[in-house]
Amino acid sequence: MVGVKEEKTMEKTANFAIVGYGGMGSWHAKLLKSMPQVQVSGIYDIDPSRCKAAARAGIRPYGSYEELLNDPTVELVIVAAPNDLHKELSIKAMDAGKNVICEKPVALGSGELREMIAASARNQVLFTVHQNRRWDEDFLIAKQLYDRQTLGKVFRIESRVHGSRGIPGDWRNTKQHGGGMVLDWGVHLLDQIMMLIPEKPKSVYAVLSHVTNEEVDDGFQIQLLYESGLSCLVEVGTSNFINLPRWYIQGENGTAVIEDWDLSGKLVMVSDWEKRDAVPVVTAAGLTKTMAPRTDETIREYPLPKIQADVKDFYRNAIQAARKQEQAAVTHPQLLDVMKLMEAVFRSAEENKVITEVW
Repeated sequence: MVGVKEEKTMEKTANFAIVGYGGMGSWHAKLLKSMPQVQVSGIYDIDPSRCKAAARAGIRPYGSYEELLNDPTVELVIVAAPNDLHKELSIKAMDAGKNVICEKPVALGSGELREMIAASARNQVLFTVHQNRRWDEDFLIAKQLYDRQTLGKVFRIESRVHGSRGIPGDWRNTKQHGGGMVLDWGVHLLDQIMMLIPEKPKSVYAVLSHVTNEEVDDGFQIQLLYESGLSCLVEVGTSNFINLPRWYIQGENGTAVIEDWDLSGKLVMVSDWEKRDAVPVVTAAGLTKTMAPRTDETIREYPLPKIQADVKDFYRNAIQAARKQEQAAVTHPQLLDVMKLMEAVFRSAEENKVITEVW
C-alpha cells in the first residue's frame, strides 16, 4: 500500500493524460499538478464545456481520444469516464501501449475485468484501479486496531457511510451507465474490508434499498460471515438524516468507534475482569442487571491512534509500477476478488438468499 514517498527518486518526469474531466477527472488533475516531476499533458472529454474548463485551468484539451493516445509523451492514462465506458477506453489505451489507471468500479462485471487484465498482459503495460479509499485515515486506524489486536480478538466490524441527499442525479442514477451505490460506494467499502481482513467471507447476504430511485440501488446492507466467526456489516444509506458511526468494531476486550472522516471517536476497554458486580438499571417497566453499564473502575477510555496518510502515494506507486520498479499497490487478484464479491451482493439481493459460492 505504501508507494515511493520522494519524487526526487524518479528517473524522469511522469506525464499523465486524463479521459473525462468531470468531478474525479478534475480532482486527479489537481492532485497531479501539485506533485513535483509529474505533469498533466492534457485531457479529453466529449463535453466541450469540460474541455473549456480544462483550458481555463491551464490544461491542454485534446481534440480526440486518438490524439491523446497518439501523443508519445503520455506515459499513463487515467480513465475517469462513466462506469460503462471503462472497459472500452482502458483496453483501447492499453492496445496503444499506454499504462492505465482506471477509476472505480473498474468494470460492470468480472468478465469485463478479465478482458481488461488480458489487454494489460498482451501489451505488457500497467493496468490498475484508483482504489484511493485505502489511504483514508479512518480505514487505516481500523486496520491498525485489527492488525495489532488492540481490542483483543475482533468478532464484529461495522463499516458504513451515510448521507441524506439521495443518489446523485447524473449518470450515477441509471443502470445503463453502471449507476447505483453498490458500484459507487460499495466498491470502496468492500475493497477496504478485503484489505482489512486476511480471510475471504464464506457467505454474503445483501439487501438493497430503492428509496429515491427504482432503477438502481440508493443504499444497501451487506452481511459477511467468516470461518473464524467474524461477522461484518457493510452499509451505505443516502436517506439518513442522523448518521450512525463510520466504523464500529467489537473485540473480546473492548470496543472502538470512529464517528466520521473527522476521526472523532474513542476506544473503551476492560481494565478489570474480576469486578463483575453491576448496579441494576431501572427502566419504565422494571430493572435489568444484565444490561447495566460497567462501573468506572472496570473500564478505561482511550483516544483513537493517530495515523497520517498521503493519497499521492497511489500515484507514486503507479508511476514506479508502470516503470516496472515495484509492484502495483492495487493488484489484479484484489480487483477480481472485489468484483466477485459485488456480483455475489447483487445475486443475493435479487434472489433474497445467502450466497455461499462466491469464489
